[in-house]
Amino acid sequence: MGSLRVEPLSWMDLQGLAPGRPDLVNGPTNPQARLRLFGQDESAVRVTLYRDHHAWCPYCQKVWLWLEEKRVPYRIRKVTMVCYGEKESWYRRLVPSGYLPALELDGRVITESDRILEALEGAFGPLGAPMGEPQGLTLRRLERRLFGSWCEWLCRHGGTTGQEERAAQAFKTMAGRLEEALGETAGPFLLGESPGTVDLVFVPYLERMNASLAYYKGYRLRQAHPLIDRWFRALEQRSTYLGTQSDFHTHAHDLPPQMGCCQANGSSVQRALAQRIDAGPWPISDGGKPDPETSRPESPEAPLRALERVCHHHPILLQRNPLGAAGFDQPLRAALTLLATGEACRPQGGSAPGLRYLRDRISVPRDMPLDAARCLRRALEATAQLDPLDAGAQGPPLTVNHRLDQDPTPFQDQSRVDSLV
Repeated sequence: MGSLRVEPLSWMDLQGLAPGRPDLVNGPTNPQARLRLFGQDESAVRVTLYRDHHAWCPYCQKVWLWLEEKRVPYRIRKVTMVCYGEKESWYRRLVPSGYLPALELDGRVITESDRILEALEGAFGPLGAPMGEPQGLTLRRLERRLFGSWCEWLCRHGGTTGQEERAAQAFKTMAGRLEEALGETAGPFLLGESPGTVDLVFVPYLERMNASLAYYKGYRLRQAHPLIDRWFRALEQRSTYLGTQSDFHTHAHDLPPQMGCCQANGSSVQRALAQRIDAGPWPISDGGKPDPETSRPESPEAPLRALERVCHHHPILLQRNPLGAAGFDQPLRAALTLLATGEACRPQGGSAPGLRYLRDRISVPRDMPLDAARCLRRALEATAQLDPLDAGAQGPPLTVNHRLDQDPTPFQDQSRVDSLV
């Protein structure tokens, strides 16, 4: 970690080290953009995508990925999910059900993700095989059966009962059928060398299965199913997927209020893996096992990308922290000094809960990419461990029936709705 500094860097110095913001409009896929043009003129925009602020909605991710893969120019308007705030009245007027996503195409509003994808295919052509082809329909039915078996295991059974074991086996059987489908082509994807719409249908929930089963069941999906791992590895070579990809911690804690509950089995493997996901160290590979979360190496730019995101929003982060702006300013600068320079600085006494409060509420990809979030969590945790009063003190626990701690309203008030909370 290096020697201890006496004082952390100032905000001016930290901002001087942070890189400039990337090109949100024409650059790689990102969750902060409000407009995506892919090098085209804004007059080419025919589509507006309505998705949730925090990139937690799986059905939004499916449509978002399709637009990015097809490079269709589009606008984005962000909507609050009820698990973390009050849904906007303007959206209720547009979509009375409040469901997400919605898409406006040439002035026509469409809801339900599959209907949206069908409309996009009609307007811009299919991505790979059309959704309605027999092979695609068969695979889409498989996705629903896999989803059902995951819900049964994750949400309805815990402990080590016979029902838990049967639910686990039923899921593993369905995952095996997906592997069989993946093994029918030479390429890593379901219908060949490139991802098609049917792959994007699988992406959101396979990503959530991988995270939640690790956290609540101690089950390493990618290790148990090599062809599913191959599929993930191929996705992780694509900037489109990396821009929408979440991490284990975000999914493990955003799913319970959306799904009603997630049942941990309480095994020693499960408890150890959940502790590792929550408190590190990251990455979470151990004992020679591959990292179950990602195949990507950490980018050298990841620490400074995390620094840029925090510097951009630090006034609100200071205000929202349980320590208050005055109490959290020095500890946060200490953590960011470590992040940016590798030099540790002792935080003020009693600051560990505030540092861990932020550590636990970083949201991927809303705030930053997966590897940048790991760097920031490491810096926050390492700085908390230097608290001279109580290095083990924890912040307020995350709730499971709602996530109102993630309310985006303070960021909206300052026109910063792409933000950390």
